[in-house]
Amino acid sequence: MTQNTPSYDVCAVGNAIVDVLAPCEPAFLTAQGLAPGSMSLVDEAQSAALYDAMAAGVEASGGSAGNTVAGVGSFGGRASYLGKVADDQLGGVFTHDIRAAGVHFDTPALVGGAGTGRCLINVTPDGQRTMSTFLGAANQLTVADVDADLIGDSAIVYLEGYLFDPAPARAAFEAAAKAAHAAGRKVAITLSDAFVVGRWRTELLAFIEVSADIVLANEVELLALCETEDFDAAAEKLSTIVEVAAVTRGEHGSVILKGEQRVRIPAFAVDRVVDTTGAGDQYAAGFLLGLARGLSLADAGALGSLAAAEVIAHWGPRPMTSLHELAEQKGLRLHAV
Repeated sequence: MTQNTPSYDVCAVGNAIVDVLAPCEPAFLTAQGLAPGSMSLVDEAQSAALYDAMAAGVEASGGSAGNTVAGVGSFGGRASYLGKVADDQLGGVFTHDIRAAGVHFDTPALVGGAGTGRCLINVTPDGQRTMSTFLGAANQLTVADVDADLIGDSAIVYLEGYLFDPAPARAAFEAAAKAAHAAGRKVAITLSDAFVVGRWRTELLAFIEVSADIVLANEVELLALCETEDFDAAAEKLSTIVEVAAVTRGEHGSVILKGEQRVRIPAFAVDRVVDTTGAGDQYAAGFLLGLARGLSLADAGALGSLAAAEVIAHWGPRPMTSLHELAEQKGLRLHAV
């Protein structure tokens, strides 16, 4: 078992996606047959048709776990990423963006196959996002792409729940968790989406019980996982099968669970919610960085809350202001004493 100091705070494994964000009215979602607030998988033709119907928007490198490690980088943390893009224009955009965020990324690009994945995100006036994802090259991540040395050199490996959809990526997911534990590192998983939980509830629970040390979820995902509308009952169940869990509750902040402990973290106030895309991803960035650096649950949660507040105040899923500077301005701890 490896006991040396890791080079990276967080190594994330996820779907490498370029986001296309545009405003819309609720009627547009109805017309397109989209469930508000959902994440649905579409094929290349469906993606092209929806793209044509959408309002003018902005393109930004995304992918849930990619957003998280970009946030870790913004905090001044050391992050790495495993994900698959194609050898095309969008793949080049994704690679440039994630490296510019200070993240180590060198997964070989897919040549001669599907194009780089993209997520079409329609945002209603209340800030809620509805996502239609063409995975493309992203779900061609395989066991061969899992760099066991990189994972073993990271305090926490962070696995994106969306990877439960494609079978080859799920195998890579399992291999990454195995490599992390072989090196004595922690494994974190985000549930990603209530619809993912609905599709793979049994498998997710089994994975969490056997392979996860840390779980991140929002309240809706937690209730779906535990098949209950009772938050306290769901929290109790999750706390019995995982070492640490952080559950976000929107404007009500978050609750961190560890055994019998319940640490409540207030949300940071924002003047106006512009776009909730990436809120959970950035909460994960602060929380995981805090855990990787040995901070208390309360201090780690505060970093997560700060990062979420920064990202919902503007368009796009990644920080536009240095999270390191914001944390210092707020007097938040970034290193264990």
